[in-house]
Amino acid sequence: MYAMSLGEDGAELRPLEPWQAEEFLVHMDRGREFIGRYIGLADAVADLESARAFLQGYAEKAAADTGRIHGIWTDGTLVGGVLFRTMDIKQGTAEAGCWLEPSAVGRGLVTRAARLIIDWAVEERGIHRVEWWAASANEASVAVARRLGMTREGVLRQSYSHRGERHDMEIWSVLAPEWRAGRTFS
Repeated sequence: MYAMSLGEDGAELRPLEPWQAEEFLVHMDRGREFIGRYIGLADAVADLESARAFLQGYAEKAAADTGRIHGIWTDGTLVGGVLFRTMDIKQGTAEAGCWLEPSAVGRGLVTRAARLIIDWAVEERGIHRVEWWAASANEASVAVARRLGMTREGVLRQSYSHRGERHDMEIWSVLAPEWRAGRTFS
């Protein structure tokens, strides 16, 4: 299996595969409440069977070229990840996303990892438009979109129901020419 360096701190980005379901579940258990504040991942991965099924779904998406999932490891421990929830090669669009457990917050890991997968999608897969959807209250995710040089396109008011609460969702995007021109974003 390959690993891509995320910088001098030793963090790595690697594919997340079904055989890693137990490690994925342990990671999710460590950060379940934090991760689950704004996204359904923490609720979808509740036990070993659901963890394996979630990762199997992404293995099938990868085989069909309709999605990807990668984990972020620090010091050999899975602490988060980035993904393409959707990819439509024919239309040239993809929706990127992320999650992170509390121990890894504030180190720029998601931004660094998202840069790698977006660069791959644009340069290797011909994706023209990458979207980033985030709950307006999820300031960390909104900040990542900004650091990636994305443009805020709008807010879908109370469009996402999560854990009994309705959330406004912001849509951010970057187009391939903008991505190429802005590779020096920090």
